[in-house]
Amino acid sequence: MSHLINIFLEPGKVFTELKEKPTFLLPLALVSLTMAALYFIYFMKVDSAWFIDNMLLAGGKEMSAAEMAQAKSVFPSAKVMGYIATVTTPIAIVIVTLLMALYYFVAGKVTGSLIGFKQGISLASWSSMPMLLGAIVALVGVFMMSPQTSLESLMLTNLDPLLLQLPIDSPWKKLASAFSLLTFWSLFLTATGWKIWGKTSWAEAIMVAIIPSIVIYGAMALWALI
Repeated sequence: MSHLINIFLEPGKVFTELKEKPTFLLPLALVSLTMAALYFIYFMKVDSAWFIDNMLLAGGKEMSAAEMAQAKSVFPSAKVMGYIATVTTPIAIVIVTLLMALYYFVAGKVTGSLIGFKQGISLASWSSMPMLLGAIVALVGVFMMSPQTSLESLMLTNLDPLLLQLPIDSPWKKLASAFSLLTFWSLFLTATGWKIWGKTSWAEAIMVAIIPSIVIYGAMALWALI
């Protein structure tokens, strides 16, 4: 349990202790359950009709009244979306964690750092802990929000809305809403763990840590440009 506090205060110490006995269930469960709770409570509170209108508007496609009515008829209610998100969110987080672990495993083979797959899962799980803080902030906002509030506006650690308030039809809205400033903290934790476990330079550790973010956010930026 001490790792939950020390990962924020003494990450080097945590990763040193995890090197021989890597664990991942506790941080993975905390992030998964908190995100699931966030989505569930949000969809239980949000105005369903308003949410669907807002989502269609965010699509950026001009629609006639008939097309709008048809689109609304096929959308599930907000409560149904909440049930779906509660189930699929933890699954998605586990899948992403496993993909990141596979990336670290392959990167270890390429660089000669010999980071095992279980260590990769541990690294991906513990380095995601700053995102837990962002989820908790958003969860507090859900309890205080009005029914006509977008989920993106509650993510106060993200570029939008923390520093930017882009219009809903902006091509850069998704990128700005998806990029959390806590990502930098997570990247630092990843680099710290990689450096300690692989006994590498900071340059290699930072490069390994940032490549996935460059690929993901670079693809989103390219999509916005197109």
